[in-house]
Amino acid sequence: MKKVTGIGGVFFKCKDPKAINEWYKTHLGFDTTPYGTSFEWLQLDDPAKKGLTQWNPFPAHTKYFDPSAKDFMINYRVENLEALVEELRKEKVTILDQIEAVEYGKFVHILDPEGNKIQLWEPA
Repeated sequence: MKKVTGIGGVFFKCKDPKAINEWYKTHLGFDTTPYGTSFEWLQLDDPAKKGLTQWNPFPAHTKYFDPSAKDFMINYRVENLEALVEELRKEKVTILDQIEAVEYGKFVHILDPEGNKIQLWEPA
């Protein structure tokens, strides 16, 4: 079974997300919004399909990365999230929540052995 298919996003804590968004917009040309920016690309196995990678600064005091004490979280794109979660449970991986389905895909959070919170995302 194919597991991770790519990086879906990079999320990090910072003191002033608005200022960071503006800095990246001014100096590196990011097309930022209050939610960061999305980098679009074409899928290698089907160039008619677009994919995206999200870049998003969060406030330094966010609880979204909890229980990890790290200042970052990586989002990995996956195929068949339900089957992957079943396999991860059998492998005794820490799964932090239930699969959540929204209009742009399904998500679940896990922890790696060093306590890094990881977001797994199956695009819609």
